[in-house]
This record gives sequence, structure tokens and C-alpha cells, in this order.
Amino acid sequence: MIPKKILPCAISAITLFWPLLSNAQEAVTLPSVKVEGQVQAEESPSTPVQGYKANSTFSATKTGTPIVETQQSISVITRDRMEDQGALTLQDALGYTAGVSAGSYGFDNRGDWAFIRGTSFVQYQDGLKQLFGFYNNVRPDPFTLERVEVVKGPSSVLYGQGGFGGLVNMVSKRPQREQAGEAGVQLGEYGRKQLALDLTGPLNEDGTLLYRMIALTRDSDTQVNFVPDDRDLFAPAITWRPNADTRLTAYLNVQRDVSGSSVGFFPIVGTRFEGPNGRIPTNTFISEPGFDLYLSKQSSYGLEFDHRLNDTFTFSQKVKQSDSAVSYNSIYSAFTPRINADGRTINRVAISQYNVADSFTSDSQLIANWDSGAFENTSIVGLDYQRVALGGARGTGGSAAPIDYLNPVYGNFTAPVLRDIAGTLQRQTGIYAQHQVKYDKRWLGTVGMRRDWAKSDTDNAPASRLDAATNTYKASLGYITNFGLMPYVSYSESFLPIGGLDFFGNPFKPQQAEQYEGGVKYETPDGKSLFTAAVYEITESNRRVADPVQAGNQIQVGEAESKGIELEANHRVSPSVDVLAAYAYTSAKVTRDTNTANQGRRLATVPKQTVSLWGRQKFSMFGLPGWQWGAGLRFIDESWDGANNVRTPSVTLLDAMLSYETGDWRYAVNATNLANREYVSTCLARGDCFYGVERNVVFSANYKF
Repeated sequence: MIPKKILPCAISAITLFWPLLSNAQEAVTLPSVKVEGQVQAEESPSTPVQGYKANSTFSATKTGTPIVETQQSISVITRDRMEDQGALTLQDALGYTAGVSAGSYGFDNRGDWAFIRGTSFVQYQDGLKQLFGFYNNVRPDPFTLERVEVVKGPSSVLYGQGGFGGLVNMVSKRPQREQAGEAGVQLGEYGRKQLALDLTGPLNEDGTLLYRMIALTRDSDTQVNFVPDDRDLFAPAITWRPNADTRLTAYLNVQRDVSGSSVGFFPIVGTRFEGPNGRIPTNTFISEPGFDLYLSKQSSYGLEFDHRLNDTFTFSQKVKQSDSAVSYNSIYSAFTPRINADGRTINRVAISQYNVADSFTSDSQLIANWDSGAFENTSIVGLDYQRVALGGARGTGGSAAPIDYLNPVYGNFTAPVLRDIAGTLQRQTGIYAQHQVKYDKRWLGTVGMRRDWAKSDTDNAPASRLDAATNTYKASLGYITNFGLMPYVSYSESFLPIGGLDFFGNPFKPQQAEQYEGGVKYETPDGKSLFTAAVYEITESNRRVADPVQAGNQIQVGEAESKGIELEANHRVSPSVDVLAAYAYTSAKVTRDTNTANQGRRLATVPKQTVSLWGRQKFSMFGLPGWQWGAGLRFIDESWDGANNVRTPSVTLLDAMLSYETGDWRYAVNATNLANREYVSTCLARGDCFYGVERNVVFSANYKF
């Protein structure tokens, strides 16, 4: 293995000092040539993309870099791809991405669950962190998104704490210069009825004011009895462009979701294994109608400002305020869950929560683009800030009688009484710098560093106070060959502050991760296909483990390792055929623990292999053009419970799509899990399992004008 810090230091030295060590070529003045014709605007990382392949990305570098020149692994999921694959959630949109195992906790309506390179991902929207704490936010709706970008590997230099395996940045639809509109209806299984509207265009004759207005309403049930999936959403935005150098966008997003307990935390015997009376039906609801509730509300508003100061410098500023709250009432299996001796009943526990999050996030950047001889340079210096107040209430005193899961009889329970809990205030301030260089159109290099200050205080709990400061680094190097192949190597780091004190009153160190990655990227000469391959090794350190000497204490000697291989293809076979293919091998395990029995154990819920294949073809039928069909498969390998005791079997899922476009209308039928495979998505060492998503068929009709 390459010694730690050698690779980033070497790359940093090459990238930073190469311009000084090379002789700049003298400028040569050539006769001017006048060329007339229409200029095609370059793709922006926030503008609509036609088809499955995007050319540039914001998330990996925050500078709008071509994907084929980005010296780390990143996948972009476009609007067209989400529509063709019938993505109803962010979790659905991630399903065909290499290195991502989506839907880890099955049909769980409380959030979008996925693992990237063996760890949970951090969720961002438009470059600002979206989620803080647990169960206090709405789920994003794909109808409001232009694209989803998956950055793989530690990313603290540009984003701050978290994200050991990677992050997901959702890019919102923004006002466009051309007048356009879309109205759509969805009808589907479980009584799904949805109406959606998307309008955009100029507000005045000179086009200096642009608008966007998105609205959506849905009424639906789910695969679990008594659990709805209702939504109301309103997302307007307005952009002011007084000139070509300045842009200011103000936006609002108001959303209200009404749902319930879609997971019962059912026991392993009765789900993964046969129970005394077979398996528990997947539609079983063991909570209480009328009491059970997962009601989430969120109001977000913000500003995005960009101003080109001159030919070299551009200033960018993003700020967002978000206020969200979730009322969460549920009754589920008591831990450790098991079917009672009668073979029919399950003990239950009642919970009630009211979770609130009040967050302010900002990111200010100064970007410089300049050339020096054969060198093309892009530098960015930024300051970001997060302030989050978490609070709410917890229920006490509730109880629920055991329930017969084969023939549920409801009404025998006592609701908990809500009591306020201590509030927590979290703050993070980060200063970062990054330099990208391109030499002679061939050599590519990136270096970056960051300093973070993280603080956290909880009311009436001084021992939980956190005050930590950390540096993180990144470096990468690539080379574009004559035939368009770009091999690269990279190094990156992440950190995660840990609150509280150990038994002896010492604060915990931040949990840290570092990654070494090597890969290749190839874009076909016509720019319509992209092939990527990557190998990586992530080492996560300062994990807390039990102190073998002092009872009740935790020490930070734990270590986990995730390493693997990822292959991805986005291939335009012909003007009428597109193919997406992805393969990932992930080995994620504990490598150091005071309890030697834990060493070598696979991390919970992480499949060793995932394979996905999706294809679409445009064709004519009955003498009519405009038809399109698509089909895909997703193979998810076996996973373990975190204690190497219970194995969750592998599963292969089939998806399909058929659509027809005529004039301004598009009609489509999408089916996920077409064969209606009944499967368990994961089981945990604490004794519970999660059912996967059943077949869901949705018909949609969209009119564009």
C-alpha cells in the first residue's frame, strides 16, 4: 500500500509548482478569421439535459467541470432517466448507480435510504446540506429535480462533516428563458392519484425576469394497510438577470406529507425465516388506525446569487433557511422482536415523537479562471456555515397489548403523553480552497484543503458539549490520452465530530476517513457515451468501541475498511437505443475492535455485489412513431446483519416501461419489481427485518405546452 500522505503530497507538489518549473510558450499572433454561424450553448450543471448522459457536474468540484475530466468517481442521473425509469422517490432514482445499494431498509416511508461504498450517504440540495438529525424532514419529490448527482468517496474538503462513502446532491429545477409548461396526472396501484404542474419562462419582454412554478398534490395508499402516502407541494422561484454577468434567484418550497408506519420492525422468524404460521404478510399493519401518523411539514426559502466581476473572477453566494417538523406516532414490535409462544401474536411498544429542525445554511465562493501559457487554471476559495436548532418532544407512558398479526384487532392501547425534550444547537464553519489545473490539454490536477470548526450544545447537558476543529485534504492527478482515455489517481478525506465525553471526562476525537482511488474514464469521440471504472479503499478510524478495562467507557480504537471495484457504462448504441450498465463489488468490514470477535465482521446491510442493466429503445408501431420501451434488472447480493449471524439472501428485480408520444402528449406505464418478488431487504443484529418494495405499476399522462 502507498504510505499515508505520500500520494496527496506528491500530487499537490506537482500541481502547484509545475507552472513555475515549466517554460511558458511565447504568444503567437495569427491573422484574424471571422466565423459566422450559430453557437451552441455549453451545458451548465444546472440546466436541463436531453437524454441519459450529462456532460458536466457541479457537485464534485463546485466549479462546473466536465465529468470526463473529473478525477474522482461521480454519477449523474438526469431528468429523462428519472422519468423513463419511473422514479417516484429519490431512493428509486439511485437504483441503477454503481456503488450505491438503494432501498436498504425496504419500504420505509420515513426517508430515502441507500449506502454508497458501504456507508450511509449525506443528502444535499443545490450544494447545501438538506438533512440534519433524524425524522424531522420531508422526502424530496423527483418532479422538482433537474438531476441527481452522486459523489463517491469522502468529500469533506468541499462540504464539511460527514459523507465517508459519498454524498447525493439534488439539483432543483430553476427558471428558464424559454416559455414552457407541463401538466401531468398519475394513476397507479394502491389508489395512487397525483396531479402535477410545472411552468417556466420570462415575466417581461426583455427576459430579465424569469419564473418557475411547480405544484403537486397526491392522494394514495401504500402496500401496508392503513398507511397513506399523501403529498401537497408548492415550489415557486424567480430569477433576475439584469445583464449577462449577474443572476439572482429567490425560491420557496412548501411541502406537507401525510403517511404512517410502513415498517413494523417484524422479527427475523416470521420474515426471513418461516414462523409457526408461515411468514408475516407484507401488508400487515400492527400499529393503530387513528393514532398512527407520520406527518411531515417543511418550508424552505433561499437565495442564489452569481456575479462575474471580470474575465477572471466570479462571486457566488447561496443561503437557505429551512423550518421543518414531523409528528410521529407509531406502535411497532417490542425489541427484541419475536412471535410469542402462541404462534400468532407479537408484543408491541407505543412511541410518540414531535421532531423539529430549524436550519440556516450558506456557502460563499470566489472563483477564478485564468490561463498561463499552456496552463488552464480554476481556483475556488469558499466559506460555508451551518446553524441548526433541533428539538421537539417525546412521548412517555404509552402501552399497547400484543396483537394477532394473522387477524389484527385494533383499539387496545394507551397513547403516550408528549413532553418537551432538551434542544440542541449545532454550528459548523468551514473555510476551503481548491485549485484545478489543466496542462497542455492533457494533464489534469486538483488539490484542496479545508479547516472546519464544529460546535454543539444541548440544553442542561454540559457533558455533551462539542467543540472541535479539523483539517481535511484532497488531491488528484489525471492524464487524457490521444484516444480520449483518462486514467487518474486521487486521495480524499472526511471527518465527523462526536459529541460527549468518555468516562474520564475527555472529549472524543472526530471520526475520520481517508480514501485512495484509482480509475479510468472514456468518452466516445461523439460525446454520446461514457464508460468509467474505479477501484478504491476507504479506511474509517476513531470508531468508538467498548473499553475492555473500564466498564461503561468507550475508547476510540475502532477501525472499518471499505474497498471495492465499480464499473459503469452510459452508452448510446444508436439514435434509438440507450443502455445503462453498472457493477460494484464492495467489501465493507470491521478491521479493528477491542473485542476480537468483531474483527472481520461485515458491516450490516451492505451487499457484496450489485449489478444493474437498463435499456430503452424508440420504435414505431401500428405505423405510428413515438413509441418507446425500456426494461431493466437490478441484482442485489446477499448481506449480513452486522454480527455475521443472519444472512439476507440476494434478489433480482425486474423493471419495465412503455411510452407513447404524440404531439405535446406523452403517455407511459412504468412497473417496478414487475415479477412482484416478495423479499426481505435487510435484517439487523437487534432482531428485526424489513420487507422490500412490492410491484408498483403507475400510468402517467403528461401534456407539454
